[in-house]
Amino acid sequence: MNKEETVLDQYGLEPDRIYSENIRTLLREEIDNKDAEDNDYLKTLCIMLFSIGAVEDSLLIWEAKQKNFDTSCYIDVQLLCGAEYDATLDYLLTAASEEAVETMDYLMNHEETDFASFSKGEIMNDYKRYYGIPV
Repeated sequence: MNKEETVLDQYGLEPDRIYSENIRTLLREEIDNKDAEDNDYLKTLCIMLFSIGAVEDSLLIWEAKQKNFDTSCYIDVQLLCGAEYDATLDYLLTAASEEAVETMDYLMNHEETDFASFSKGEIMNDYKRYYGIPV
């Protein structure tokens, strides 16, 4: 069983909020792992945090997206907005860090193309179909 299968087996694609810190820890470890080449595992952890919907995870998911060129393409921009688009922008505005401003600019530049018909439920249903989970 690979790491992606293990984490899905342990927490499910839509984990309970009580597992948030465990998943954040796994994501931080994967971001810091310079030898990691398993972008599926990294993306799965991001999807799990997206599902939980804590606005503060937007910056951690951004960090994962920015790990390298491949992850910047592989991790969907919508995953930054598990707490919904407007709430994420509000959070980033108050976070007032350089990373928050960069993330906010990125989101705003993708608003028309990637968030015009944003639906967290539809996105999660797409991921469930991808992982073979009944919708």
